[in-house]
Amino acid sequence: MEDSLVQRTASAYAYPLLIKNLLFSPLVNNPEQQIVYRDRIRYDYRTLRQRIGQLAHALRRLGVKPGDTVAVMDWDSHRYLECFFAVPMIGAVLHTVNIRLSPEQILYTIDHAEDDVLLVNEEFLPVLEQIKGRIDTVKKYVLLSDSGNMPQTTLEIDAEYEALLDRCPAEYEFPDFDENTRATTFYTTGTTGMPKGVYFSHRQLVLHSLGTLSAMATPQTQGRLHQGDVYMPITPMFHVHAWGFPYIATMLGIKQVYPGRYAPDTLLELIAREKVSFSHCVPTIMHMLLAHPGIDGVDLSGWKVIIGGAAMSKALCKAALGRGIDIFSGYGMSETCPVLTLAHLSPEMLEGDEDAQAEIRCRTGRPLPLVEVLLVDEKMSPVPAGEGSGGEIVVRSPWLTQGYLKDVKNSETLWHGGYLHTGDVACADERGYLKITDRIKDVIKTGGEWISSLELEDIIARHPAVAEVAVIGMPDEKWGERPLALVVARPGQSAALDEEAIRTHVQGYVDKGVVSRWSVPDRVRFVEAIDKTSVGKINKVALRDKYL
Repeated sequence: MEDSLVQRTASAYAYPLLIKNLLFSPLVNNPEQQIVYRDRIRYDYRTLRQRIGQLAHALRRLGVKPGDTVAVMDWDSHRYLECFFAVPMIGAVLHTVNIRLSPEQILYTIDHAEDDVLLVNEEFLPVLEQIKGRIDTVKKYVLLSDSGNMPQTTLEIDAEYEALLDRCPAEYEFPDFDENTRATTFYTTGTTGMPKGVYFSHRQLVLHSLGTLSAMATPQTQGRLHQGDVYMPITPMFHVHAWGFPYIATMLGIKQVYPGRYAPDTLLELIAREKVSFSHCVPTIMHMLLAHPGIDGVDLSGWKVIIGGAAMSKALCKAALGRGIDIFSGYGMSETCPVLTLAHLSPEMLEGDEDAQAEIRCRTGRPLPLVEVLLVDEKMSPVPAGEGSGGEIVVRSPWLTQGYLKDVKNSETLWHGGYLHTGDVACADERGYLKITDRIKDVIKTGGEWISSLELEDIIARHPAVAEVAVIGMPDEKWGERPLALVVARPGQSAALDEEAIRTHVQGYVDKGVVSRWSVPDRVRFVEAIDKTSVGKINKVALRDKYL
């Protein structure tokens, strides 16, 4: 087929998809809307734009050039939001450092990303002091401080953030450049080895913002994000740009609330005081909030929350629904920018009872616009739709990372066959709702049967005395593998739990035909806590190492 390319008039403006263009509409439509940082800072969108300009000037004065990398180590804050824009808008790369990694891993990511300037919250100075002298690339350090005071440190600090901005003008003429320029880099913790760097361009971040917003804004009633909402992330800004929602919230021009370090009393206070209506978090955070004694004093009805990062159990979903929370699942991964699917409910589904709703809300959901999802077998052949059929989720979308930074081998594995491989096994129902049944590496193979660790976790979590559960496969000489259930009891409920109680509970679902008899765990171990990754997911690699 012959190409018929659009002819461009010499004077026509091509309008590259750059992050700076996300700032236009809020400055026109909602310039007086607020950005809030805890109980410390409150300013409007006009001020946000001015501070972004000041930060751009400050970075240039520090020697940052297009193509350089600026790293940030901070809690969720207005400063981080300013960096989300100013750093890539001058043509530099924003590295959002995972502050929950070990000092050695942080050192690796700083050097691997070749950070030139590092903005660091005073609370993380001890981490940098541990690795000082081994950081090869960083030339300048900027202190991020709520107090503005200079703490005692052996690190050579070049400037304090607010003082730096105060010395710079607000007007900055942000240039146009190729929309495929890298805008962000961050590191995802894998199952083995050092973290892997993923990266995204201006074009990808703009398209992800538009695609996610189109999916969030179109439901008839449930789970909508609109200009009347108040947004507060409870997913770290260092992790996949807080799932991309700060960009979306800014583009919409809605009120934004940044909580700093996550503490349940602070989060609940901000939700109540600032009338937060939209958030996202991992199941661990929602568990923490629902278990906090102060929750009875907060009206959570109307609070919309996307749960991602790990499967949401029906028990957690129903507990949240009981508080009036509009809770539902979203799905993605670090490599996908991240949002791929959302579990919105149609008006007819909302007429169902709590159990029927929970079934849908806990599913992986349906793909966003511009997201192509396939379920395939080991040979990349599509598997048929249906609850009994499962395959790996592979995807195509304009906002997927194009590889791992400086890692050709793993990049090719990620994109084998021209689709990005998620490593997640799922099935699809007749309405197109996906349901992840497990990670490929976490499926328990026992006696010729495959057991979904996620499904078994969900069943055990329905026991009224269980607070949290993880299920892993353990080697078994006779059956290959058998499930081990690691259970955390609810406060004051330890006496009501023993191994037989858990097995009897699971056997009830076997008798109903929900799962096979192979699912009843031979071993149940009661623990005080379950190991998590740096972003709050159950760390099954660590659990297998610990209990092997």
